[in-house]
Amino acid sequence: MSALESALPQQRAGLRTIVRLGLRELRNGFDGFRIFIACLALGVMVIAAVGALADALRAGLATQGEVILGGDVMFARAHVRAAPAERDIFQSLGQVSETATMRTMARRLDGSDQALAELKGVDVLYPLAGDVTLKSPGSFAHAITGDGVVADAMLLDRLGLKVGDKMRLGEAEVVVGGILDNEPDAVADRMTYGPRIFVSLETLEKTGLVKPGTLIRWRYAIKLPANAVSDRQALSELRKDIALKIPNGGFTSGDRFDPSPQITRVLERLRQFLILIGLASLLVGGVGIANAVSTFIDKRMKVIATLRSVGASGAQIMGIFLVQLGLMTAIGIAIGLALGVAVPSIIDAFYGDLLPVRINVQVSPQSLGIAALYGAIIALLFALWPLGRAENVRASVLFRDSVNSPGGRPRPALIAIMGVLAALLVGVAVLTSEPRSIALYVVAGLVVMLAVFGWLGGYLSRLAGRLPRPRRPELALALRNIASPDGLTRSVLLSLGTGLSLLVAVGLANAALVADLQERLPAEAPDYFLLDIPPADFEGLTARVSQHVPGAKLVEAPMLRGRIVAIKGKPVEELTFPADTQWVLNSDRGLSYADTVPEGSTVSSGTWWDKGYDGPPLVSFEGEIAKKLGIGLGDSVTVNVLGRNIDAKVASLRDVKWESIALNFIMVFSPNTLRAAPHNLLATVRLPHGGLPGPESDMVRDLGKAYPSVSAIRVRDAIDQFSKIFAKVMVAVQVAGSVTLTAGALVLAGALVTAQRRRILEAVILKTIGARRRQILEVHAWEYAVLAAIAALVAIGLGSAVAWVAVTRVMELDYVFSLSSIGISLGLAGAMIALFGGIGTWAILRAPPAPYLRSE
Repeated sequence: MSALESALPQQRAGLRTIVRLGLRELRNGFDGFRIFIACLALGVMVIAAVGALADALRAGLATQGEVILGGDVMFARAHVRAAPAERDIFQSLGQVSETATMRTMARRLDGSDQALAELKGVDVLYPLAGDVTLKSPGSFAHAITGDGVVADAMLLDRLGLKVGDKMRLGEAEVVVGGILDNEPDAVADRMTYGPRIFVSLETLEKTGLVKPGTLIRWRYAIKLPANAVSDRQALSELRKDIALKIPNGGFTSGDRFDPSPQITRVLERLRQFLILIGLASLLVGGVGIANAVSTFIDKRMKVIATLRSVGASGAQIMGIFLVQLGLMTAIGIAIGLALGVAVPSIIDAFYGDLLPVRINVQVSPQSLGIAALYGAIIALLFALWPLGRAENVRASVLFRDSVNSPGGRPRPALIAIMGVLAALLVGVAVLTSEPRSIALYVVAGLVVMLAVFGWLGGYLSRLAGRLPRPRRPELALALRNIASPDGLTRSVLLSLGTGLSLLVAVGLANAALVADLQERLPAEAPDYFLLDIPPADFEGLTARVSQHVPGAKLVEAPMLRGRIVAIKGKPVEELTFPADTQWVLNSDRGLSYADTVPEGSTVSSGTWWDKGYDGPPLVSFEGEIAKKLGIGLGDSVTVNVLGRNIDAKVASLRDVKWESIALNFIMVFSPNTLRAAPHNLLATVRLPHGGLPGPESDMVRDLGKAYPSVSAIRVRDAIDQFSKIFAKVMVAVQVAGSVTLTAGALVLAGALVTAQRRRILEAVILKTIGARRRQILEVHAWEYAVLAAIAALVAIGLGSAVAWVAVTRVMELDYVFSLSSIGISLGLAGAMIALFGGIGTWAILRAPPAPYLRSE
């Protein structure tokens, strides 16, 4: 220690000297900092990876926006094709490509089989950007010439068709001219429910599927001249200018900088959710950081005492160690940022084909800055407490061998700084999250977990100290270890308990989502949806269904599409709404009218109109969405239907049980409002229980032949398809949540390292007085088993409470208690303790006794 003694004379050392001493102490390597760096790097990696992935996908959207959208600007409307005057306005901007999309049934000519498909009619200019590629020889333009179609391979396999074969679309016979490989603007189209079929607009007319009231979406992509506007703001102003020129058009619009608002919202929500997962990992890892700093201080107690003996002040000693911790923090953040930035490239290499857009690796300084800021705050916040206690070490430690950590609390100034850092952390989390309430819930939940397990560790130590010692020596020693003030009790309960609580919460939230999807479906859910039924054909269609399947029940509802354009007289573009409700206003919504309250709905406020009502337009609004939009009884809502604005007064609000899969809509109008508008019917078909598959198949085939324009969707198939997608999403959520458990594992490993020196000395003494290895192993096994059991049991209760808040308050679902999730938590608790405890005990048993018996 001569270098330290010469460097720190009795007078105050300068900053330069403190930095030099801090760096000199690191010459022996990073011993004691590995857990510190790993915990910090893990949390920073998650936050940096999320930011990098979001940046890469946003950059991909920006560079590929023109191809995704099909042009520079796009306008779309349901039901009604653009009028000549509207087409003239679009064509004044540049080249215009018109497309039409709708659902239909593709059928074999012999009527033996059929399948739901997404039909897309295109003009000769399509696509204005990008290319439609085929798996079969030939060009796309040639393949759809005449009565030719280009179809997805999945559809052809389903119907047993190949290139050159014929099939039926509506009233037309068409020829398979090619097999689709890639559709450039597929992402910008609405969600599809079947494989794609391309036809020319002329062929679409021949099918007879385009009729007044048919649910069809007309889309106009515009390619601007090379010298036209090109920046985001200019394109946004252009869209507003067109909206003013066609005030009652009811068109939705987009541009190449934001080609798909749905994808943009999903990516933003994913980014926010995973940042909170990263924050949780950092907070749990913060306990590991505190453990690592405590271990580091324990190993440097002789150094601290020596510095004290030559006149160093507490502030100087803290300065020396802060230099080292600052360097380790920079290394941990740098590793986390490097790993996080690499994630988008790895995802693109393995899963690029599954993403909606190709990743364009481009990381913004803001994303890296947020991740680094989180890491720096967490590292300093959790390191200050054990570091501040180092000021309590006195020079007298030099005259006795000690394996205990320094006691006491840091000085009040350091505690105040920690409070400021905690407030800063909450502020950053809230400001970078949307909705901000989620960040508050997460931070509050984690603070409660840390407080509960921190208190529980201290309480359990005191309780174990008061309990009578059992006669069995192994149990008595295990109980003494639990009661030891510098033992593993607090660290293990804090690290393992917090990680398991979060795992239980994620597992129970997953169980609630699955239950909401599957278990809450009523026994009387419809078997089929029938789309685009002409009102004049409904009676005959009902008779045919009853002929094939006696006892079948049909429920019909008028079906139109419309867009909310104003609320209380103000255009929706001038209003601000919650992010989770914006989707209601971004595109067309399904509309209906009815004399009576629809099945599955209950009027919660207001009154339903009388049958035969013939006054001013009235509308019944779904209550929850109305509340978020600020709509109440008596307010006016303006909806554009078929190019005409309709002002309706809100007469009632409804509670809708959407899971019943009954025919329900956000907006249901009084019949006199929409009855005269061209429209078709939507119907559900409930088949009698125990029905045979033969009559059901015959019914579907017969309806296909008799009513070519009607599409039949089997509800169970749709639910199964959604379940598969949902399962993949929940696996991704669980994988993300498991990062927190990994942080808990690192913390647990650090906790065991913290107490390892004392454990080695204890084991050496026990072996010296005759204890066998089996007995020492049994002591540790009993101690770990008790701590794991208590941590798991408390984690079940605390994680269940957190899940209840998340499920019922944030996700607004029914809470479900899942024993399987609890079983997983218990199993992981045992596995983690067995793994890390076994590794730690093995290191203790292998330690040579001589150095410890000589007191080093």
